Amino acid sequence: MTDKPDHIDFVVNQWREERPALQPMPMAVIGRLKRLTAHLRQQIESKHKEFGLAWGEFDVLATLLRSGAPYCLTPTLLFRSAMLSSGAMTNRLNKLEKQGLVERLPDPDDRRSLLVRLTDDGYRLISQAITEHVDTEAQLLAALSEDEQQQLNSLLKKWLADFE
Repeated sequence: MTDKPDHIDFVVNQWREERPALQPMPMAVIGRLKRLTAHLRQQIESKHKEFGLAWGEFDVLATLLRSGAPYCLTPTLLFRSAMLSSGAMTNRLNKLEKQGLVERLPDPDDRRSLLVRLTDDGYRLISQAITEHVDTEAQLLAALSEDEQQQLNSLLKKWLADFE
């Protein structure tokens, strides 16, 4: 635990002065999550940019990689796995295809459908990028001990389960 005040402490103290009856704990927790999300996103996006990828493009390539060999999914499975809309997925696939990182192939099981597959270049790029991505995430969590990371993960999992 740190005694060093952060911006949220400043905000909470203002609310305590202005509205002493207001319980600021929810504001403090959500405010810290929002600020952390912004910091984390900036750091992670910076790493993705080193590979010429935006967040969503990285997500598409990583989804194909984690699907296992032959690193190929239907666009529907891909956008469900990546949690994107079909329109957003189409735009990302078009860009990734132009870069030679994915290819669209006819689905042998359904003539009306296509498959999206990592190309060799896409496989090499995302294989390197995912390693550096996880290293970056580990560095971002370095302020917490392994036990604290486990505790935080358990609490977030419990909370997230309420929404999903």
